[in-house]
Order: sequence, then C-alpha cells, then structure tokens
Amino acid sequence: MGVAAGPIRVVVAKPGLDGHDRGAKVIARALRDAGMEVIYTGLHQTPEQIVDTAIQEDADAIGLSILSGAHNTLFAKVIDLLKERDAEDILVFGGGIIPEADIPPLKEKGVAEIFTPGATTASIVDWVRANVRQPAGA
Repeated sequence: MGVAAGPIRVVVAKPGLDGHDRGAKVIARALRDAGMEVIYTGLHQTPEQIVDTAIQEDADAIGLSILSGAHNTLFAKVIDLLKERDAEDILVFGGGIIPEADIPPLKEKGVAEIFTPGATTASIVDWVRANVRQPAGA
C-alpha cells in the first residue's frame, strides 16, 4: 500500500476446508508481537472473503496458511481476485504443506513467498518487515 502511515497490516487467513489453524495462529501472534496489526479471518474462508477483508481492512499483505493440498487453486484465486479488484499492491505470502515443485509456479502466479514446515517465526517476521511497505519513521 505504499507510503501509508502506521504499522504494517496483515490479514492472516485459512482458505478452503482446512480445519487446522494452530500454525496460522502462531504466525498471527508472532506478527502481532513484532508490532504489526493482524486481522485473523478464522477457518474456512473463501478467496472472496479473504480479498474482501484485506481491502476493507486496508491491509498491506495477506498471509495464507494451507495444509489441505489445495494451495495451487486457492492461492491462485486470491491473486486473481486481487487483480480483478485493482488491489495488486496487497502482497500475498503463504505457508503450509506445499511441495517444493509447486513453489516456483505459485511465485510465477504472484505469490511473493512460501514458507514450508520448519520456517521460524523470526524468519517470517523478518521477511514481512523486509518485503512489505515500511511503516512511517522506519
């Protein structure tokens, strides 16, 4: 979102039918503890709901967490909806059980980064700070 003032705003979302949200909650808390504003959408969100929330909340980024194997479809749909809604300035990153072979096509589609199991919360926080707009005074 460019030069907006205030802390980085991140929507953390669980798209699709995946019912396991422990990892998403851990990331949401780590981002919050690092001074970011976090909007957690809860389980079973559609791509439309996620994009609507990100736009309504004036988010700088969307963090998607998925373990169900539907990452190729759901991540792509979020990216496509952001384009349709003229909101491509909202950075999308994701994590979960995502095979290495699927990461390059996801990045080509527009997903900025993928974090796989074993990624530390510190590395995710550092990546968000380095790649999402900097808050005023930074």
